[in-house]
Amino acid sequence: MIKRYYDGPLEGPMRELQKRIVACRNCWRLVEYRERKATNERRASFKEWDYWGAAVPSHGDPKARLLLIGLAPASHGANRTGRLFTGDPTADFLTKSLHRAGFASQPNSFRRDDGLVLQDAFEVAVVRCAPPNDKPTPQEQRTCRPYLQQEIDLLPNIKVALVFGRVAFENFIRAMRERTGSSLRYEFKHGAIYDLGKGFPALFASYHPSPRNTNTGRLTVEQLDAVLDSVNAFLARTG
Repeated sequence: MIKRYYDGPLEGPMRELQKRIVACRNCWRLVEYRERKATNERRASFKEWDYWGAAVPSHGDPKARLLLIGLAPASHGANRTGRLFTGDPTADFLTKSLHRAGFASQPNSFRRDDGLVLQDAFEVAVVRCAPPNDKPTPQEQRTCRPYLQQEIDLLPNIKVALVFGRVAFENFIRAMRERTGSSLRYEFKHGAIYDLGKGFPALFASYHPSPRNTNTGRLTVEQLDAVLDSVNAFLARTG
């Protein structure tokens, strides 16, 4: 059994929440898969790595106005490095765009100690453990959703939620419905911007920056940059 402990810079209640996330073993299928990938099924190119192999904590600026929501850690990306959107082609594509838009201190995200600092942005995932075939079950999504709800409560300055992919989009909407008792209903569409009403962050939607989208041209550099430009314009208007 792999045991990890949160050792990041977040403080106070957010730090305590990340400790609980890292220690979570609620979904047996995900626990078995993440640990197997971290031990017996390491990728050959990373065979010397000490894989993280546990639930992956969120990270970023606790005073952020932008919340970035992904699906789940990648088996040989965040499940290896212990930081979301780190150490794989998805991370490369996204971090370059975040850097161009001013939300990341550097254009690459290789490992937890690489010096990357998110600026006015905070990264989370719908599911905190690497799932088989990148597909968490509906029950696994429900089990993990309270973490997202608690994080939103602990991020008082969030003005924009940028979700990557349909599953993240739907989970964010469900999280908001469950948290507030509202009846929010919206359709996922790349580039869409939704005003959810008073008390909610604006919702921006993008295709997920995974290789299955970026290598096929479904999501281009220009498209993702345009979404982040829209986020910056919105934040400039709203202060």
